[in-house]
Amino acid sequence: MKKSYVYILSNYTRSTLYIGVTSNLGLRLQQHQEGGSEFTKMYNVKYLLYFEEFANIQDAIAREKQLKNWHRDWKLNLIKTVNPELKDLSRDIPWF
Repeated sequence: MKKSYVYILSNYTRSTLYIGVTSNLGLRLQQHQEGGSEFTKMYNVKYLLYFEEFANIQDAIAREKQLKNWHRDWKLNLIKTVNPELKDLSRDIPWF
């Protein structure tokens, strides 16, 4: 099966969070860098703060739905478990 990913993006000031799901994280990040969706364009959301890898898309979609229902503080605490400085992780991904 093809790997899938849930990811959290933010804007420069980290005031907006965007949660998405994809089967190709590198390509999806590139799409966000080039404009992405209307939401990501409007809020300039293009910095990767967090991602999780899944063996199948169904699990990734379930996790995305779960995270979208979380409070902002919960999401930030999750991000900070692996990225305490809220830095852009896309620069550290060799396949991006």
